[in-house]
Amino acid sequence: MPRGNPPGGLPPNPLLGERAMTPRELAALAAAAPSVKAVVVGDLMLDETWFGDVSRVAPEAPVPLLALSSMSRRAGGAGNVVENLAALGARTVALGAVGPEEEGAWLARHLGALPGGEGRVVVDPLRTTPVKRRMVADGRQLLRVDQELPAVLSAAAEEELVATGLAALDSADVLLLSDYSKGTLSPRVMETLLGEARRRGIPALVDPKGKDYSRYRGATCITPNRKELETVTGEPARDLGTVARLASRLRDDLGLDAILVKLSEEGMLLLPKGGDPVRIAARAREVFDVTGAGDTVLATLGVALGAGLPLADAAEVANRAAGVVVGRTGTASVRWADLLDGLTSSPAEKLLERSHVASVAEMLRRAHRRVVFTNGCFDLLHPGHVTLLGAAKKLGDVLVVGLNSDASVKRLKGPERPILTETDRAQVLGGLDAVDFVVLFEEDTPEALIHEIRPQVLVKGGDYTEESVVGAPFVRSYGGEVALVALLAGRSTTSMVTKMKETP
Repeated sequence: MPRGNPPGGLPPNPLLGERAMTPRELAALAAAAPSVKAVVVGDLMLDETWFGDVSRVAPEAPVPLLALSSMSRRAGGAGNVVENLAALGARTVALGAVGPEEEGAWLARHLGALPGGEGRVVVDPLRTTPVKRRMVADGRQLLRVDQELPAVLSAAAEEELVATGLAALDSADVLLLSDYSKGTLSPRVMETLLGEARRRGIPALVDPKGKDYSRYRGATCITPNRKELETVTGEPARDLGTVARLASRLRDDLGLDAILVKLSEEGMLLLPKGGDPVRIAARAREVFDVTGAGDTVLATLGVALGAGLPLADAAEVANRAAGVVVGRTGTASVRWADLLDGLTSSPAEKLLERSHVASVAEMLRRAHRRVVFTNGCFDLLHPGHVTLLGAAKKLGDVLVVGLNSDASVKRLKGPERPILTETDRAQVLGGLDAVDFVVLFEEDTPEALIHEIRPQVLVKGGDYTEESVVGAPFVRSYGGEVALVALLAGRSTTSMVTKMKETP
């Protein structure tokens, strides 16, 4: 180990976790996601959750009696990776094998019906579709029942899966292999697809399982957690220095480009070949359930790499996504809007480029966030402005403020305005807690910007009538609302400027 390393054995390099992705970068990634085609191969499983109430103990045994009220189904395992990719807007090819029973048929139908989804789910009569059933009451999991019988692929199913996988790589941007040790990823499937992906220069990512990692040889990156790293190396990895040493050795033994170790509340550690380890700080505020977090990491990492992000930046996006999903109960997908939370902590980060507005708005709509829009020059911010913006924010989840550019203000207010530049005005607005995003517009009215954002609520001051509000007919056309907020009497920028001029 090089001399001078800090305790823990990590080289002295900046922590990537201290550098958060900006909303503009996230918007650009979200805009690129629909052009990413990810091929997902792995163990398809069915996750069922049975919900009910427990009010008494069963008479025949001292166990809770669950009065079933509802049941939900989701794709699990490699299917959950596909679910996450679909939620992020990427195109997916789902490849796997299920049994001939109803659960397998449901999985095949469901995955094929996801937005942007295609692929071939092979029905193997020799297999049983793995099912995980969770019994939940009052938000707490009481019991999990697993129905599974791990089995190797039949020769016919393996042949079909390999052929379909090779064909799918013709148009793939990234290959994702989700291994749950259920027999789908046979040595032949792994060797053939990993070899072809490397030959074509397609990033290949693996979420690994088991003790034999030799079948992952040739992958671009694998994503074990700490326990899995200890299992495969046979050594404890209690500190980051040991994690880095064991992971680096494993990476080199397998001929990988990198290894990304998931460290739960400690974040992640990226070990790229030929580079220093990169520590990525944890993002979760509170951990409720780690179910499906590995699937989310694999999916998000895949989309980001497929969109052209460097591996370190892609790992930061994946880490942020993991922080979201562990704060929820049960298997869940992450949307781009979920990753926006916490990104706009500084005024500068709240300023959105006009080219990214539509992408951010679409992210928010897909996540069912209620978007409120208002606009103005906001020259010399005063209590009337603050009151308007605070009232507007209470009408929804996200407040976007359209800000007239300097040129636009001059045309509307005269050559002596604005008093503050557009940069200064955007910074002041961004400093308000009520404001989530600021967007500059060059036009005299925000009509075009409103069409790009499609807000659920359009807000103006009480000195307007609804008929005179720019964009009101358009917002009402799709069921949106127009709200008029009462103004504070005697508060206006024009009166402030006039008073300053009159003051000797």
